[in-house]
Amino acid sequence: MRILLLNGNTDAAMTERMQQLGQQALARMGLAHVTLVPATARFGARYIASRTAAAIAGHAVLELVAEHRDRVDAIAIACFGDPALDAARELAQRPVAGMADASLALALAEHSRVALLTGGTAWVPMLQEFALSRGWPAERVLVRAVTPTGDMIAREPERALSLLAEAAGAAIAEGAEAVVLGGAGLAGLAPRLAPRLPVPVLDSLDCLLRVAAQPQPIPPPAGRTPSQGLSAALEAALAP
Repeated sequence: MRILLLNGNTDAAMTERMQQLGQQALARMGLAHVTLVPATARFGARYIASRTAAAIAGHAVLELVAEHRDRVDAIAIACFGDPALDAARELAQRPVAGMADASLALALAEHSRVALLTGGTAWVPMLQEFALSRGWPAERVLVRAVTPTGDMIAREPERALSLLAEAAGAAIAEGAEAVVLGGAGLAGLAPRLAPRLPVPVLDSLDCLLRVAAQPQPIPPPAGRTPSQGLSAALEAALAP
């Protein structure tokens, strides 16, 4: 099985890091038959930290989906906030999983209340809205963030662990039964944070790959209409 590991950020080093962590996770989860095909957004923010950057990333994601969809069996949007998730499903006509969507689905299947913890305070209202849009109320999803953004955390994880543990502990005190470490920049930190907390800690990259490797419903195809100014692959995918 070939899964497109699609990074909606433009940081190629982060894509490479996620591919390495992802291959380790696949072996650990008994999914060694899965091959990851990495792809990095060609334009947009190096690391998404605003609504504007997320909107731009949605376009970049769709271009990569159009380019790669016929060469993979499924697509994993390895970018928290899942830019263009539903549109990607419509366009790809392949199973498409999103990092936040997959993490919350798995966590809430086993726990009545979870903490969604990420880097960058601008993400708090964005992820609260995302959870509500997927049908999960605020009583079940406690969105929390530390001040350093995900790319900062990826560069200096040791400096962030105490901040993450403190934020997670506060959410646990409010009833969170599990913690999701959300975002590409926090991938791989769950085993290092887990000993500091009394509840399970989930890695959003692990969750993403587990869901992407499973069968998923495919929505009706995107409506076809003439377009202009898009990449050749995206224009062709939308052509009547």
